[in-house]
Amino acid sequence: MIKQQLARFNRLELLGAPTALEKLARLSSWVGRDVYIKRDDTTTLALGGNKVRKLEYLAADALAQGADTLITAGGLQSNHARQTAALAAHLGLGCVVLLENPLATNDPNYLGNGNRLLLSLFDAKVERVDNLDNADDQLYALAARLRASGKKPYSIPIGGSNALGALGYVRAGLELADQIKDTGLTFSAVVLASGSAGTHSGLALGLSETLPNLPVIGVTVSRSDDAQRPKVQGLAERTAELLGIDLPSSFKVELWDEYFAPGYGAPNAGTLAAIKLVASQEGLLLDPVYTGKAMAGLLDGVGRQRFDEGPIIFLHTGGAPALFAYPDVFSDQ
Repeated sequence: MIKQQLARFNRLELLGAPTALEKLARLSSWVGRDVYIKRDDTTTLALGGNKVRKLEYLAADALAQGADTLITAGGLQSNHARQTAALAAHLGLGCVVLLENPLATNDPNYLGNGNRLLLSLFDAKVERVDNLDNADDQLYALAARLRASGKKPYSIPIGGSNALGALGYVRAGLELADQIKDTGLTFSAVVLASGSAGTHSGLALGLSETLPNLPVIGVTVSRSDDAQRPKVQGLAERTAELLGIDLPSSFKVELWDEYFAPGYGAPNAGTLAAIKLVASQEGLLLDPVYTGKAMAGLLDGVGRQRFDEGPIIFLHTGGAPALFAYPDVFSDQ
């Protein structure tokens, strides 16, 4: 049912093929548990990452509406802003991004390197704001200003996480389900970072119909379970409504919120250790904001025997450019 309903929606075909599902042999040996990885860090567009799946649908809608400018918002090291700006350049559209400094830091690497540097290379126009506590209203006001100047803006929410954007990860869930079936293995869980909720909601919805007993565990990157749960649940409900289906009874929001302190964009010791471990064992780069925290949760979950029997899948959502904004935090690693 989900696959048929999904086919009704237009998307830009930015992904030429499914991203790989691979076993991390050395890491598996190190942790004493088979760990597989879904390589969404290898998607096309601006050094890869999960946002391209959402942008396939959002940008198709923008073009259908005759937009000439994409607008969005995020932190100074936003992966989403980077990929949105890259796609705008690729499509010949303008791009304006509202950026906040969530760490309130003056570190020149954080302010000008990593994803922020790439925004400049993609010729995005950046407007700094004190905070994004009312991001929807702020984007609405920006769109009004641009329309008054003769532009045709298309507003994309933080992380591309609305119902239309989440369709990208509903589709990814169907893709992953096929790959899982091809392995012939019974996996114990999928683990991913849970932030703006579009990836988590969409993936869990996509898997809920075909692999209803497979837990999709979101490791929160900025919020407690109480704050994150309604975001994931609400977006899943809106996405199901957009698809014209009932939310499957097997859909369940599973969150681990022990790993995000001290807050968004601020890595802790477990995050840094996870990044270093995966890099040294597999030559694979995680980031300090999302995937490092999610991997820290996975590793701790193995140590605490929180998973059922079977191999574990880690969804790598990208973010490696942000590493260059945090060089000092690895000096003691």
